[in-house]
Amino acid sequence: MEITQEELKAHLMQTNEEFRTLVLRHAELKKRVMELEDKAHPTEDEQVEEALLKKQKLQLKDQMAGILNRHKLEQVA
Repeated sequence: MEITQEELKAHLMQTNEEFRTLVLRHAELKKRVMELEDKAHPTEDEQVEEALLKKQKLQLKDQMAGILNRHKLEQVA
């Protein structure tokens, strides 16, 4: 029986410290990016910060996807 992506994420949140840490950090960055995006007239520093945070979010997302893929392959094997 194959589990869904969401079920796998929930399982990893409970059992994989690395995955949980990545998810929590991604959520923190997302919140800050949203705060910066909501500013009507961000400063140049805020614009730079926003761009850097978006890159960091993508890196975290890639790391999370790697963990998910490894666990999917383990299920198949």
